[in-house]
Amino acid sequence: MLKQLKYLQKRDWVLAFLSVCFIVFQVWLELEIPEYMEKMIMIIQSKGSVSSVLENGGYMLACAVASAITSVIVGGCAALIATRLAKNLRSKVFDKVINFSDAEIKRFSTASLITRTTNDISQVQMFIAFGLQLLVKSPVMAIWAICKISSSSWQWTTATAIAVAFVMLFIAIIIAVALPKFKKIQSMTDDLNRVTRENLTGVRVVRAFNAENYQEEKFDEANTKITKNHLFTNKFMSLIDPVLNVVMSGLPLAIYMIGAYLISNAVGLGEKGIILSQMMTFSSYAIMVVMSFVLLVMIFIMLPRAAVSARRINEVLDTKPSIIEGAGIEAPIKSGEVQFVNVGFKYPDAEEYVLHDISFKAEKGQTIAFIGSTGSGKSTLINLVPRLYDATEGQVIVDGVNVKDYTTEQLNNKIGYIAQKAVLFSGTVKENITMGEKDGLKPNDEEIETAIDISQSNFINNLPEGLDSRIDQGGKNVSGGQKQRLSIARALARKPEILIFDDSFSALDYKTDKALRQALKEKAEGITCLIVAQRIGTIKNADKIIVLDSGHIVGEGTHDELMQTCSVYKEIALSQLSKEELKNA
Repeated sequence: MLKQLKYLQKRDWVLAFLSVCFIVFQVWLELEIPEYMEKMIMIIQSKGSVSSVLENGGYMLACAVASAITSVIVGGCAALIATRLAKNLRSKVFDKVINFSDAEIKRFSTASLITRTTNDISQVQMFIAFGLQLLVKSPVMAIWAICKISSSSWQWTTATAIAVAFVMLFIAIIIAVALPKFKKIQSMTDDLNRVTRENLTGVRVVRAFNAENYQEEKFDEANTKITKNHLFTNKFMSLIDPVLNVVMSGLPLAIYMIGAYLISNAVGLGEKGIILSQMMTFSSYAIMVVMSFVLLVMIFIMLPRAAVSARRINEVLDTKPSIIEGAGIEAPIKSGEVQFVNVGFKYPDAEEYVLHDISFKAEKGQTIAFIGSTGSGKSTLINLVPRLYDATEGQVIVDGVNVKDYTTEQLNNKIGYIAQKAVLFSGTVKENITMGEKDGLKPNDEEIETAIDISQSNFINNLPEGLDSRIDQGGKNVSGGQKQRLSIARALARKPEILIFDDSFSALDYKTDKALRQALKEKAEGITCLIVAQRIGTIKNADKIIVLDSGHIVGEGTHDELMQTCSVYKEIALSQLSKEELKNA
C-alpha cells in the first residue's frame, strides 16, 4: 500500500500535511467539550451565575461547530488526494499495459487487467479517502483521551480497560477469520469479469449453438463462489454493530454504577458533586477511547481488500516488459528491406521451439508470401518483425538494423500491420483510418482517399454519412470483409515502407481479393509486402513464397518453382484448386 503513495504529487503531500494538522485540531476540540461540561456541572452545583453556565455552554457549542467544519475540510482534502492518486494510478497502469507484449497480456489475462485498472484502483481510492483519516484520528484520540483519564479513579479506569481489551480481542478475531476471505474477493471478481466478457463477446455463437444454459452454468459457478464469499464475510461483519453497541452501552452503565457506589461512600455534598462531575467527564472520555478502537475496526474492514488491490496494482506496475525499448538509430541507409538470419523462437515458459533456423531476405518492393498448415508458425514469424515478440535466437533485421535497436516509434513508423483478427474502435470511419500517426502526423485527405481506393473500401461512399459514419466498438455494425478492408486502409494511410498482412484477406471474396492485390501492385509500388495467407490464389503471384511446416522452411521460390520442387506446397495447392484453376488463378 505504501508503494502507491509515491504517485502522489507535491500538492497532495501538502494537503495531506494540512489534513493531519486539522485532524489533531479536531480531536483537541472534541476533547475540550467534556472539560466545559465538567465546569458547567461544577458551576451549577456551586449555584454560580447563569451567565457563567451560558458562557461555558457557548464554548461547547463553538467547539462542536468548529469540529464539524474541520471534519468537512479534512474529508474534502482526503477525497481530493484519493481522487488524484486514483487518476495517477489509472494513467500509470494504462501506460504500462499499453506497452506490454502479448506475453505479459496472457500472463495477467485481459479480464484481470480490466479489474486491476478499475475495481482495484477504486478500492485503494476508497481506503485513502476514508481509511487514512481514521488511521490518523483513532490513535491520536485514543492516546490523548487515555492521558486525560489516567489520573481518575482506578475503578473507572479498570472498567474502561476491560472494554478496550474486549474490543481488541474482537478485532483480532475479525482479522483472523475474515482477512483470508477478503483476499479472495478480487481474484473471484476477475473470474466473474472473464465469464461475463466471454459471453458478451461471443453472444452470437452462444445463441447459434443454443449454448445459453452452458454459459449460464459457467456464470452461475463464478457468481455463486463470489456470492458465498460475500455472504460469509457479511454475516461475520454483521456481528460488529451489536457487539460494539453492547460495549458502547455497557461501558457508561458500568461507569455510572461505579460512580453511584463512589458517591454513596463520599462525605459531604461538595465531595459528592466533584465525583459526579468527574463521572460525567470520565464517561465522555471513555466513550472516546472505545470509539477510537471502533474506528480501528472500520480500518481493518477496509484494509484487507485495499491491501490486496494495492498488491495487484503493484504487480502490473512492477512487471518489466519482455520487449525492451531500443536506444534508437540514425536514419538507416536502406528502406523497406527485411531479413531473417537464423531465427529461432519459442514462447515464454515453453520448452519447444515454434520456429527453427529461419533465414530469408525481402528486398524493397518485393512481395514475400508465407503458407503452411495450421500451426506451422506463419503468424508467429511475421509477428517478430513489429516486435510483438522478440526472436529467441538469431536476428530480425529491418533496413540493415536489428529491430531490437529501434525505438518502438521508429520501428512502427516503418511498418503497416494488419492483424489476423481485424480490430476497429468506436468512433467514425475516418477516425479509424487516421488513428495511426507517422512522425507525429496524421494522414491527410489525399492519403485517406488513396488508402480507401487501394483497399477496395469504396463501400464507405454508400454509408449514410460517408467517412463520418459511426463504427461501433469492435466494428460490430460492419461485416467481416469490411472490417478487414478498413484495417488495410488504416495501414496504407500511414504510407509505410513495409506492409504486413497476417491472413488479412480471409474474409474477402475472390473478386475483391484479386482487385485489392492488383491495386497494391499498381498503386503501392515500392512497398515491401509480407503476406500470410491460406489461399493459393492470394499468394500465387508473389515474388517469393516461403512454405513452412512445423516451424521449418521446407520450400522457397515462386509458385511455378514450388509446384515442381515442394511436395507440401503442391499438396496445399491441389487441395484448393484444380490444375486448370491454378493456371487461371
